[in-house]
Amino acid sequence: MVAPAYSSLELVRESFDAHAPAELAEATRAASANVHQTHNTDAQEANDALEYLVGVNLARLRAERQLSLDALARASGVSRAMLAQIESGRSVPSIKVLHKIASALKVSVAAFLRRHATNGIEYLPAEQATRLVTSNGRFSARPLFPLSAPASAEFHELRIAPLHAESGSPHPPGTTINLVVSDGTLEIRVHDRAQLLATGDAIVFDADQPHTLRNPGNTEARAYQVTVNAETPPRWHVPADSRRIDDAS
Repeated sequence: MVAPAYSSLELVRESFDAHAPAELAEATRAASANVHQTHNTDAQEANDALEYLVGVNLARLRAERQLSLDALARASGVSRAMLAQIESGRSVPSIKVLHKIASALKVSVAAFLRRHATNGIEYLPAEQATRLVTSNGRFSARPLFPLSAPASAEFHELRIAPLHAESGSPHPPGTTINLVVSDGTLEIRVHDRAQLLATGDAIVFDADQPHTLRNPGNTEARAYQVTVNAETPPRWHVPADSRRIDDAS
């Protein structure tokens, strides 16, 4: 959203010789105002989404525990009026207030930011699932988790045709895979090490290295795989104003 306005500011600055000083100053002020307006709009939309998300999750968690607003107010030390405002999406609580509510509900603060199953469950019909199909249909992976938000762990159903081998791309360091065979036989090869798995067998391995799944049998093999993604450091947001000042210096 900010990039187009910022790019227009760059164009104004690069074409300095083609404009009179007064015209350049006016164009620069207009581009700067556009950047601020776009940034403010994005921030407001993010705040509105956050208010709704926290409110829906708070209402769900309170209902699951069959707590009234008065009961939660007594347990958390947060006023009933404030709790009502948060649930209705009219207020975003501070971290301190959210921590008090989380402690009273015996959940983590992250529970208020959950974007899926906000009513307690999320139904994922098989016929509506999006499958990753490769090798002319000889390998498929079906996600068994909501795709609406990034997940720290991913759960997939894998299907591999007879005598087919499927190579897996290395994941970031720290990623692990836990796989169990539900039907048939699979051979897992990680670098030069190979392990044959029969129905019911499971394996855990580091996924930051090349690996291959091969079905040595004459019937389709099926497995379930849990990928625990590596933790990554946060990407700090650099305000548009800071970038503009650095470029101008």
